[in-house]
Amino acid sequence: MTTKIQVVFYSMYGHVYKMAEAVAAGAREVEGTEVALYQVPELVPEDVLEKSGAKKAREAFAHVPVIQPEQLAEADAILFGAPTRFGNMAAQMRNFLDQTGGLWTRGALIGKVGSVFTSTATQHGGQETTLTSFHSTLLHHGMIIVGVPYAEQRLLTMKEITGGTPYGATTITDADGSRQPSENELAIARFQGRHVATIAKRLKAGSA
Repeated sequence: MTTKIQVVFYSMYGHVYKMAEAVAAGAREVEGTEVALYQVPELVPEDVLEKSGAKKAREAFAHVPVIQPEQLAEADAILFGAPTRFGNMAAQMRNFLDQTGGLWTRGALIGKVGSVFTSTATQHGGQETTLTSFHSTLLHHGMIIVGVPYAEQRLLTMKEITGGTPYGATTITDADGSRQPSENELAIARFQGRHVATIAKRLKAGSA
């Protein structure tokens, strides 16, 4: 019995993409899983992406397919990743989720596992508000929310500046985007992917 895991992200400069890759790698460690990586559509005009340097940065994950809302119904678990914008998820992810009304009407995501990860420019840039506000949408869909328990000891790291919350994996990018996800942050992301996949596998086996 295959457990289908989707990692669905939006990334402008590549930080969340790197986290998404780590999440997917963790999920693949669970035997019997099928892991698919997707991105949501971009909304920013091409010329603006060019001026901001994001267009070049996005070349690193241009190969990742763009997901359609209906595809979410195919998964047993979905891990969503998006950067923070003023304490909330980026508009690209919000726009994508706002197109899932048909899934909500049919109850197509009820009972599926949902989890979230994010990035911010600073230590206190809204990581937790983005994650917990994202959870509201998942609850409206009837999803089972899974975070990162403190069994992942890297959440307790105090020897360095690092992201990582019990609500989901996070990374800190610095205001100019120069900081890349640290090994501690990537390890937490891998744990999250593995943890979600393990729970989804158990739930699917139990329902069978």
